[in-house]
Amino acid sequence: MLQHQYIERDSGAVVTEQLLGDRMVQLLYHQVRENSSGLFRLLTSSWSSQLLGAVNFDRPLLNRQGFAARCGIDLEECLDPPHTLDTARKVFERRIRYEQCRPLPDEPAAVVSPADARVIVGSLQETDLFFLKDKFFSFEELIGPERSFWRHRFANGDFALFRLTPDKYHYNHTPVAGKVVDFYSIDGAYHCCNPAAVVSMVTPYSKNKRVVTLIDTDVAGGSRVGLVAMVEVVALMIGDIVQAYSDQGYDDPRQVRVGMFLKKGQPKSLYRPGSSTDILFFQPGRVRFAADLLENQLRSGVVSRFTQGFEKPLVETDIKVRSLLALNN
Repeated sequence: MLQHQYIERDSGAVVTEQLLGDRMVQLLYHQVRENSSGLFRLLTSSWSSQLLGAVNFDRPLLNRQGFAARCGIDLEECLDPPHTLDTARKVFERRIRYEQCRPLPDEPAAVVSPADARVIVGSLQETDLFFLKDKFFSFEELIGPERSFWRHRFANGDFALFRLTPDKYHYNHTPVAGKVVDFYSIDGAYHCCNPAAVVSMVTPYSKNKRVVTLIDTDVAGGSRVGLVAMVEVVALMIGDIVQAYSDQGYDDPRQVRVGMFLKKGQPKSLYRPGSSTDILFFQPGRVRFAADLLENQLRSGVVSRFTQGFEKPLVETDIKVRSLLALNN
């Protein structure tokens, strides 16, 4: 079975990912999908996703320390005492001391990662080296037909796609500072974000349930990188995206609303356990992605499933929440 590798940002090491349920995903997306469309729709429904989540994440953990170690989770980062994290769900919905463990970059103009995730960056320009449009998603479908008026604002712009694996810290943080000018949800399916599933389907993310937040950063106190669209996408075994913005720690969580000012790097929302995806869109010419992310993406000798179907390497970098993603241009 084909491996999937990514690059660890801090060390530059190539890491082979242990894909959760990989054989099941291969069966679902390459055999059930082709031979039984009705069963495939059932298995990627909200009901099925929630059932799988309960079975996999709500059973008591017999060995919490061992479970955390297998998942590569540092319990020392957690705000809550380790003994209270007695199910996989509680481990994956953990809160962390992010001010100490995920400090913001020194550059005031930095755009930061919204999640602990694996990232690919690209452009919506057909002539660009990192052109990925209509391979991973259709922008028009992703933001929804009711909001097609945003389309021209992001034409020929840039994007960053973040894939959260089930073991990751599942809070999303705000990548920029600015005022919310639009906020809405779009119903959809619960397709898996395993690379095999993504590569096998056309525009999978624009078929999933998702939440879209439009942030104007060209306001007083904003990050000055234009309009930014943040799309939070549910996936297999994700039951919900809980909006829980907080100005201070995780205290007094609030629903995101139009007109609200969001500070950069603060907790914004929580994914229920499972794999999931964030996608950021930027207007053309407003940001410059970090050089190491661009270099890693084209690194040869890395076995990435995302390279399939493209004429060049397409390698993810493991990135930490609140770390440098881009600078304003």
